[in-house]
Amino acid sequence: MGYLQPDPALSQDARGKGLRPKPFVFTDLAGLAAAGFDTIIDVRSPSEFAEDRVPGAVSMPVLSDAERARVGTIYVQDSPFAARRIGGALVARNTARHVEDHLSDKPRDWRPLVYCWRGGQRSGAFATVLAQIGWDVAVLDGGYRTWRRHVATRLYDEALPLTFIRLDGLTGTGKTAILTRVAAMGGQVIDLEGLARHRGSILGDLETGQPAQKGFESALMEAVETLDARLPVLVEAESARIGSVRLPPALWAAMRGAPRIMVTADPAARAAYLARDYVDLTERTAALAEKLDGLRALAGHARAEAWQAMLAAGQHTALAAALIADHYDPAYRRARARDDGQVLAELSAGDLSESALDHAARAVLERLNRR
Repeated sequence: MGYLQPDPALSQDARGKGLRPKPFVFTDLAGLAAAGFDTIIDVRSPSEFAEDRVPGAVSMPVLSDAERARVGTIYVQDSPFAARRIGGALVARNTARHVEDHLSDKPRDWRPLVYCWRGGQRSGAFATVLAQIGWDVAVLDGGYRTWRRHVATRLYDEALPLTFIRLDGLTGTGKTAILTRVAAMGGQVIDLEGLARHRGSILGDLETGQPAQKGFESALMEAVETLDARLPVLVEAESARIGSVRLPPALWAAMRGAPRIMVTADPAARAAYLARDYVDLTERTAALAEKLDGLRALAGHARAEAWQAMLAAGQHTALAAALIADHYDPAYRRARARDDGQVLAELSAGDLSESALDHAARAVLERLNRR
């Protein structure tokens, strides 16, 4: 049991810190960053971590999904004591594995923050072992639920103290590429489609798949808390839903009716641009064919069959041009007929080449800086 003894090389104060986990009270991400933890450890199960996590956390589950389900079943069907006895053994075994596999290279002055669902048994058990080893470890007070309450309050219950300008335009005018360039040039930007991992249209799925709603909101909250409320924020003009995720009420309320910068380009340039931009989808012919079939009710069988024929023939630019004319542009005009947001400027993206997009981004940034 020698490893449980205080390290004589440590001062009395340092030994006191090292042997007992300390609570850490979360206020916001700035406060979390200022605390200077070297690693944020999420000890919840893999599925809990996959759905959402505190920004920057790494996963070291003390119970797998199957183990957590097993312990929960024993708790209900047998007794809380039996569940704790079996769960304790599993937690101890998994904690030992993480110490050996993931933490063996950590120095004496390494400072981790540990959390579980509510800051209770799982994080407490894991952190106690780390503290007994001698690391200055803290446990997030209230666990993951503290972070989730913070996100829900900011995005559902309060008004966002931000001024938005929407980047608007027909599908295929390079809005996302311009947005990315504006951010690289120093403009304040939230890339909603990037956070949602979706291009925003019915054909906009990415192979990576979308995050869970809670995960999207955490990523959004992380982006929001880096912004200067005194400066305008550029976002794409989106609907209330991007693929399967919804824009939270506070964000949607701040965006709806916000002034717009319109981006234009002629249909031929847009078709060529979409064929290049959606190459990951056009290379998955079966998946794209299935998506086009999903538009039959809107477009009619004859039009859908024509699209399928273009896809089968590899005529991707022609297919993009047909979708622009018959689907995207009519849908956009219907949606924007109800949009009364002021148009601040109308800018051309030219031929949508790299140089044209750079020029458009500089013009957008210049207009943004006038606010």
